[in-house]
Order: sequence, then structure tokens, then C-alpha cells
Amino acid sequence: MRKLKMSVIVSCTLVLLSFVLMSFVQEKKPWDIPAKYQSMKNPQAADDAEMIKIGKMNYSRHCKSCHGNIGQGNGPKARSLDADLGDFTSAEFQASKDGVIYYQSFIGRDEMPNFEKKIPDDEDRWAIVTYIRTLKK
Repeated sequence: MRKLKMSVIVSCTLVLLSFVLMSFVQEKKPWDIPAKYQSMKNPQAADDAEMIKIGKMNYSRHCKSCHGNIGQGNGPKARSLDADLGDFTSAEFQASKDGVIYYQSFIGRDEMPNFEKKIPDDEDRWAIVTYIRTLKK
């Protein structure tokens, strides 16, 4: 009886440990970006100071709590999320097409919420994309 209890405890511990390890090893789930967004271009100039200012203001209001002050995915809410928040300053992220960033930022998925209702104005959405582009290293 004692051996059976010990065997059950060891088995349960191993199962639990395997789930914990699997959560650390999971690969990034690729985004399925519709073709419409793949070809979208930001209508705002990359150096439009007014749009960058508006984008920064909206980023601070809607994005900073998860993505951090400079977009490195280290905001105060980031610790409570399982999602990979990315690093907006990385060359890999900055190489993303405008429409891809737009889709990921406003349509969202999983723990990234949909912001279409919170930020209904398309110009404000593009202003955030314009601001995010200034975060590159």
C-alpha cells in the first residue's frame, strides 16, 4: 500500500512537471494575417511630428501597461500574461509590414485584445503604428 501511494505521488509530480516544462518550451504561435492587411500601407509620413505625438499619447493610454514605456514587452501587466508581447524595438519587429503591425495591434488575438471599439478612428490607429516605428533601436 505504501509503495502504491509513493508511486501515485511520483507519477502525479512527473505529470505536473511535464506540463510546467511544456509551457516554457512552447513555440511562438504564428499570426494568421489576412491578405487585406498584408498589403496595407501607413498613410502617414514616418516623420510626421503631429502624428507621432498623437500616437505616443494613445500608446501611453492603451498599450504601455503591457508593452512597456519603449515597447520591449515589459509593462506592469506583462508579468500576468502568458503571451509573448514582442519587442517593438527589435529589427525583426520593425521589419514587419505596416498592415501586419496594424492588424496585430487593433484586431488582436488571444491575450491581445481587439481595440477596434476603443480606438475607432483610423487616423489614431495609424498614429500609434507611426509612433511604434520610432521605437527602433
